[in-house]
Amino acid sequence: MEKVLAVIMAGGRGERLSALSRERAKPAVPFAGKYRIIDFVLSNCVNSGLYQVIVLTQYQPASIIEHIGEGRPWGLVPPDRSIRLLQPFPAPERGRDWYKGTADAVFQNLDRIEVENVEDVLILSGDHVYKMDFRPMLEFHRKSRADITLAVTPIAKEELHRFGTVVVDKKGRISRFQEKVKKPQSNLASMGVYVFKKSVLRPCLEAAGAHDFGRDILPRLAAEGKLFAYTFDGYWRDIGTVSSYWQANMDMISMNPSFLYDAAWTIHTKESEKPPTRISATANVVDCLLASGCIIEGHVEHSILSPRVSVGKGAVVRDSIIMNDTIIGRDSVVDLAILDETVTVAESCHVGYGSDHLTIRKRPRISTSGLTLISKNTRIPAGVTIGRDLII
Repeated sequence: MEKVLAVIMAGGRGERLSALSRERAKPAVPFAGKYRIIDFVLSNCVNSGLYQVIVLTQYQPASIIEHIGEGRPWGLVPPDRSIRLLQPFPAPERGRDWYKGTADAVFQNLDRIEVENVEDVLILSGDHVYKMDFRPMLEFHRKSRADITLAVTPIAKEELHRFGTVVVDKKGRISRFQEKVKKPQSNLASMGVYVFKKSVLRPCLEAAGAHDFGRDILPRLAAEGKLFAYTFDGYWRDIGTVSSYWQANMDMISMNPSFLYDAAWTIHTKESEKPPTRISATANVVDCLLASGCIIEGHVEHSILSPRVSVGKGAVVRDSIIMNDTIIGRDSVVDLAILDETVTVAESCHVGYGSDHLTIRKRPRISTSGLTLISKNTRIPAGVTIGRDLII
């Protein structure tokens, strides 16, 4: 797609992901065994023919920088293609500070955006999982002669309070934008995918004098009649909570969506050389995603294993996400849990103990499904039992 610059916002902390984003940016959180969350939006860009990309980082930027590097896994290498990772450099004497929001991140980099020989700027969130060809949206934007176009998608009523929602007229114009309200007037949620004419980007951001697209910029532009909506009906998930992260991973197992296996729409990622996964004669593996380099001697069911995970003889892993280099010892049980990287579970442990996944506790829950979350580098001694809805 010609004359389009993609700008990916990848600086979010993702506090609702708890320990998963403590040492990494939210878009760098592992996903579906071999990927990182940001791989999906990057792959959407290159598969849509968008080869000029800027990534805006801030929180724990090393996790993003180390993963993307020079952009080779996505084919974003000079001279015809490029990816640039931009980090804020606070300079009070020049009026610059840490990014205060999504719009502020773009505003502070306008000088780098405006020098690009493009007509439109596609602004994208780096923490969503979806497969989307951006070309139809860009064509809609240009045919509508819109200044700004938002991608929107229908969302279940019980989830709408988590999103910005829009009211759209028959011509596709957005008459109202509501950011995370209790009783929205529509079931169409903003996907965090915005197309701006480059010529209107600076006036929109300067006039607002505010910091966030959803909270500040878009409601004002909707009231002025400057927003159009492009409806997307494919798979899209916002990885906003531990529970939604777990559910999106489980969706990948179900083969619905099946876009991980679409040869025409490869999800690219950074990979290192690893041996094949070995499944021993004592193992039983049912309905799982297994990355390379795993050694399975126990029972693994409806779970996702990242590279170099080891499951000992007699161990049971069920409804769980197990990240890189984690060891699960003999005769241990891991049930409805997320184990971050380099966790060691010694023999005869039980992680996620208790028959009721939905036990109501007096303290705040980490999820709505009784998930247990084990932080990176944790070592659990032999014979230890860990209950549900806990963070270790």
